[in-house]
Amino acid sequence: MADQEDGGSNKVNEIEAPASFKAYMLCSFACFGGILFGYDSGYINVPESVDISGYALSSWQKSLVTSILSAGTFLGALLGGEVAERIGRRLTIMLSCFLFACGVAGQVVAVNITGLVIGRLIAGLGVGGISAVVVLYVSEISPKRIRGTLVSLYQFAITIGLLAASGATQGTASIDNASSYRNPIGIQLIWAAVLAFGLFLLPESPPQALSSARGQPVDSRLLQAELAEIKANYEYESQLTQTSWLDCFKGGLRSTSGNLRRTLVGVFLQMFQQWTGVNFIFYYGTTSFQSVGMKNSFLMSTIMNVVNVCSTPVYFWTNERFSRRTLLLWGAVLMCVCEFIVAIVGTANEGSKAANVCLTVFTCVYIFGFASTWGPACWVLVGEIFPLPIRAKGVALSTASNWLWNCIIAVVTPYLVDADKAKLQIFCFLFAYVFVPETEGLSLEQIDLMLEETIPRASGKWKPHDTFAHQFGRTKEAVPTTEEKESAS
Repeated sequence: MADQEDGGSNKVNEIEAPASFKAYMLCSFACFGGILFGYDSGYINVPESVDISGYALSSWQKSLVTSILSAGTFLGALLGGEVAERIGRRLTIMLSCFLFACGVAGQVVAVNITGLVIGRLIAGLGVGGISAVVVLYVSEISPKRIRGTLVSLYQFAITIGLLAASGATQGTASIDNASSYRNPIGIQLIWAAVLAFGLFLLPESPPQALSSARGQPVDSRLLQAELAEIKANYEYESQLTQTSWLDCFKGGLRSTSGNLRRTLVGVFLQMFQQWTGVNFIFYYGTTSFQSVGMKNSFLMSTIMNVVNVCSTPVYFWTNERFSRRTLLLWGAVLMCVCEFIVAIVGTANEGSKAANVCLTVFTCVYIFGFASTWGPACWVLVGEIFPLPIRAKGVALSTASNWLWNCIIAVVTPYLVDADKAKLQIFCFLFAYVFVPETEGLSLEQIDLMLEETIPRASGKWKPHDTFAHQFGRTKEAVPTTEEKESAS
């Protein structure tokens, strides 16, 4: 028996195919959906000097046009999780692209505020579905050792979309006809078409293929071992839970094997990502800079977006070298310090040139802190912590939380001073320290075992000791030889 256990333990790290160029390409293309997310959020949130609506909008109408997207994305994320379990991840993303394209087309041809709002709502349904299912899909097809990097490509795509939206709206601002607002909106059809077409060429994720009885036999013992692990995990979890929404909330808060704790971690993780206040910078940052004497609002908007884009790739390097928890904790500290400095300088030396320079520098450092830690890390963790039977619904609930708080923070944040926003970073730090588990370097199946056997604060010390296939006897292990691993790589 001891020999058998040792065999399972020794083989635990040999169950996954190595990283490959194909894995990078597949995940990179799937993450293209983040551009839709970023662009659709960004083109409506531009400096007030740029009119992208083409209509004379009152304050409440501007608020409606901006917030209706979040309402659609909230619903779209929830629906996306349900649909993904029924028809698969890949087809759900394609369907979401179709909804998004319909919404964009409606905005382009709209002749009044009603048409614009309806178009934004429909587009939001598509963006919500894409934002939930892309993270789920990429998490499931990524090799464990580079999963953090590949999922964070989604956040990188979001930042590119935000920058593209800023450039598109400014580039058409001087046009004196309807093209000035229709062109930036219509460009989104290109992103949707490229993503939808490419998905025809992408495979379904292995867990979804197995759970839908569409798995194909494979010859490689390397792939057999990994598929055996996925299948064993799925069969084990299926005996414990059913795939209804209520199952996401089963189990007590103290239970390590229940789903409630995981669901709350995912939901609150996305909530605290919004509590960092980064959307205040992108929604109202230009207005705030104008209020302290900075006249070139578009320049400031561009600087912030460029910093955002350039900072996110830092996470590609750090996330596989440092723990997820460490990055979240230090990211919260850095953002907290920056916001306190901005609050002090903005109050003590309002209007001075030196103060403006200081505000600009520490705002950029703040954006760097978010983009290199909380921005991508939250998406990575949400895609990792849920067991397979409720993974689609769990990711959907977490993503819906992101969009819900996105809308709430956009409304509430203007009434908070910078010191108040800095205090929110303290809550982000405490939440990450107490509740967020360490998942770096583990497969999704190993993460499932880890969450059942330890608490978040001790999760960094947990080591995989067996495979699902060996521990629960669901399948006969097919562990690849060294030669087969080298051949596969």
